[in-house]
Amino acid sequence: MQLADHPARRRLSAALDNLSVTFRGMSAHPDERNCTCHWGSAEELALLKTPDVELEPDLLRRTWQAIDWMDHAAVLRRILPQFARALVAGRVEPLFGLEEAGYSFARGRWQQWPGEHAGPVREFLHAWCAQSLTDPDAAVPAHQVFAMCAEASGTLAPWLADWEKHTGHLSDRRLAEAAAEWESELLRDSLPWSVHWYEHDEEETRAELVAWLLGHAAARLRESGAPADLRHRIRLLGLTGEARWTDPHWPGHGC
Repeated sequence: MQLADHPARRRLSAALDNLSVTFRGMSAHPDERNCTCHWGSAEELALLKTPDVELEPDLLRRTWQAIDWMDHAAVLRRILPQFARALVAGRVEPLFGLEEAGYSFARGRWQQWPGEHAGPVREFLHAWCAQSLTDPDAAVPAHQVFAMCAEASGTLAPWLADWEKHTGHLSDRRLAEAAAEWESELLRDSLPWSVHWYEHDEEETRAELVAWLLGHAAARLRESGAPADLRHRIRLLGLTGEARWTDPHWPGHGC
């Protein structure tokens, strides 16, 4: 993927380069360990304690997915430059959804790192979010990037603000795509991605997303000419109980 031909790509390219500079020389804790039966070999563990060595894709995957590191923050800093580039390129393939990658960020508690470390991570997430909304060649769908950033940070507010800031035709289209991906689960009063990090409140997140869809997003979908059926399904999120499932636009109504 070429990252130098578009404003959002240039910003993302700079953010990725800054991660490489910031976390150069990082390694896992010298006493770090993991199960050789379920995670990997002693030789692979030694690679995590060796700075700046590229990891094989499967080793990278096993490393960011593992939940039992003694010092997850150190492991995350070790793999972050390579991990971020794999994310942006669409080469990270979680078992369920990209929010799983967000859990790895959350487990590392990156927001508590010193400013010179947390700042580049925050800028990377915002740059990737902007690129997913405005770059026609973005490798990862915007709704997946959004869920990943939400779980990485434990909040929706910054990512909703980014979406509000980008108001062009492409961002509008990706809003419609996201709403279409989300509405089915939201109409069942469920969040459309999984929350596995115990500090994140799934119900609070769902309520905030619904409020935003009923407010900013609904007006924007209408103004951008999104399909009427989609707009009605978003409207239904504002109804509860019998009022929702007896509405003429409830999926399967009258069947």
